[in-house]
Amino acid sequence: MASTTFSGPVTSTNGFIGALTGNVTGNVAGSGSITHATTAAINATATATAAEVATGYITSTSASATAITLPTGTLLGAALGAAKGTVFDLYIDNTAGASTVTIVVAVNGILSTAAADTAGSFGDLTIAAGATGLARFTIMFSSATAYAFTRTA
Repeated sequence: MASTTFSGPVTSTNGFIGALTGNVTGNVAGSGSITHATTAAINATATATAAEVATGYITSTSASATAITLPTGTLLGAALGAAKGTVFDLYIDNTAGASTVTIVVAVNGILSTAAADTAGSFGDLTIAAGATGLARFTIMFSSATAYAFTRTA
């Protein structure tokens, strides 16, 4: 096993570290999957709370078009404990919905350069209903209270 430096409590089984919980800083390498223990359901046009976004996974099962406005950079930054350089992935699941979900970026949030330059892909803020209704967005903080928003899948 390679030499490794740890800070804080660490456990391993047969040389493998288990699931990460809480805030993770620094570099994390490896493979596997991410499981969201909690999700938030937003089934009508609304402003998502910072706590809902902080789950990392929002579902919608609405029969009508739904717009989800993100919380302000200040509220979201506080909920995530964000600082300049914090990166957070948000998944939107509209596979059980019957209409389009549209994401709206709020105050202190902007579309990234990639999103602005390539609106049809990185800037696509709509999520179709049905089998293809999954999207991943990356939120990158430029400060504790401001973020750039990009569709990454």
